[in-house]
Amino acid sequence: MTPLDRVPDRTPVPAGTGLTLEDTVRQAPGDRPLPAVHATREGFRAALAARVRDVVASGVPEPTVGLVPTMGALHGGHAALVRQARQENDIVVASVFVNPLQFGDPADLENYPRTLEADRRVLGAEGCELVLAPGLEEMYPGYPDAPIVTVSAGAMGQVLEGASRPGHFDGVCTVVAKLWHAAMPPAPARLRSYFGQKDAQQLAVLRRMRADLDFDLEIRPVPLVRSPEGLALSSRNTRLSAEALRAALVLHRALDTLRLAAEAGRPLDVDAAREMVRAEPLATLDYLEVVDHATLEPLGAAELAGPLEREALALVAAEFEPVRLIDNMVLPAASA
Repeated sequence: MTPLDRVPDRTPVPAGTGLTLEDTVRQAPGDRPLPAVHATREGFRAALAARVRDVVASGVPEPTVGLVPTMGALHGGHAALVRQARQENDIVVASVFVNPLQFGDPADLENYPRTLEADRRVLGAEGCELVLAPGLEEMYPGYPDAPIVTVSAGAMGQVLEGASRPGHFDGVCTVVAKLWHAAMPPAPARLRSYFGQKDAQQLAVLRRMRADLDFDLEIRPVPLVRSPEGLALSSRNTRLSAEALRAALVLHRALDTLRLAAEAGRPLDVDAAREMVRAEPLATLDYLEVVDHATLEPLGAAELAGPLEREALALVAAEFEPVRLIDNMVLPAASA
């Protein structure tokens, strides 16, 4: 079995422990049906509309629909998204689509796991009711030869992770826009879309797209989950040796120095945080930046000198062995 993330509310698992699917996600209980899978957007919309009618008829005047977009190969992090959506909404749906537009390396796209039946069990265990699992032709007719109009992430998609993965966020925006259209429920229902805070830049880009392109929906972030030592949980962690996992804890330590400084109203010494990562022999630092959480623009020297007057976001990326890890931490404004 493929090692995967753990579900956040399970017993904490120490960094370096190999995890399996059974460790991380619940199996669907016998009395909870598996979600219906639809290969076309038309069929998915019809099923969603019928579900909205049923909920309204049951006495809920303005039901909410929680959407969890995924690329499949689901793990505990995805399960946490679905679980929060289940807690907050009357109807829960998900998508499973491996989006070629956000892959820079054709080999990565080819090798990405396609595990729809296993994904269906994970989704069913957390209360998902409907799944949109379209094929490539359904989402991008004629791909790759046909001309395809895409959504640009703009300047926000060209910095930080976008600088290392050109075009990635354009692909994310394009597929998410299509999925939002597909999952937009009929009135009087309202749509909420769920994303993990782990991918903070993606979250910021999608929030901007929602506002700029006037999508009538709400984006709900789900908090980042860490190991007891502070490592941001990711399926990539299981590709590291125990030594590299210990080394990767430097990312959390570097970010935490900035958080503590922000809370105390002290200057934010970003250079010192970078040097902390560079001092780890197994780490190759790509970036460590403090940015505006909404625009991703770096804070200027005057703001970094503190006290921090507005909430900011610290983001870091580094390679270990050479697995690329990312992490982030919200930096609060100094207390008045």
